[in-house]
Amino acid sequence: MEVTGKIIVALPEMSGTSKTGNAWKKREYVLETQDQFPKKVHFDFFGERADQYPLSVGDTIKLSFDIESREYNGRWYTSIRGWKADKIDATVATSADSMNNYPTPPPTVEGVMAPPASFGTTDESDDLPF
Repeated sequence: MEVTGKIIVALPEMSGTSKTGNAWKKREYVLETQDQFPKKVHFDFFGERADQYPLSVGDTIKLSFDIESREYNGRWYTSIRGWKADKIDATVATSADSMNNYPTPPPTVEGVMAPPASFGTTDESDDLPF
């Protein structure tokens, strides 16, 4: 899955050692989408990806991620685990997103919508009465 937005919070790196003795680290961020109704998305990079994708507040990115849920003591917890972040130019992202929200209208002639390309053509093999 993918989402595009601006980093609004970059939390400090967390690290530790697992029960098996392996070192781990994680970086958490909050991204705000650039939709008509912006949403905040908390996500993290785990392991080597924490160093591979250093992000800063104000960066506009396209985040590729997986959603993962797990049960602990009868409760379910869901996390968004990033696996790729592409930095993009904020002005390009804003104009591209706004263009995607509004479909291009069909061509018009003097304010009247043009009929579909198939209008007026008949297909002899079509047995439907309409």
